[in-house]
Amino acid sequence: MATIEECRAALDKLSDSMRGAEGDVRAAAAMDRSVSCHITDQDVTFAGRMTGGRIEVRDTFPGPPREKAQIRLAMTGDDLLALVNGELHFAKAWGSGRVRLEAGLRDLFHLRKLL
Repeated sequence: MATIEECRAALDKLSDSMRGAEGDVRAAAAMDRSVSCHITDQDVTFAGRMTGGRIEVRDTFPGPPREKAQIRLAMTGDDLLALVNGELHFAKAWGSGRVRLEAGLRDLFHLRKLL
């Protein structure tokens, strides 16, 4: 089981990858939205903003998200690490229910370029 520190490092790695993206992916990453990522097996939530082509994690707290972020993710820590390391394909994980993504329709349209 992935640790909270490994999950935080994975989010940082994802953020770094987003910043280096180009084209449509870069445009999608440039959205300014509140974000939460609930790590279900650790029952911890990382909350912050997607802004300037990065994910800035501002808070980490126990339990599910306290506020409804504009973009909400939920998955196990191991799945987060596998996604970030390219070992798990997002669409398959989302389709099978291993990863939950909730966002407004417009945000989902933009996020598909990232995924």
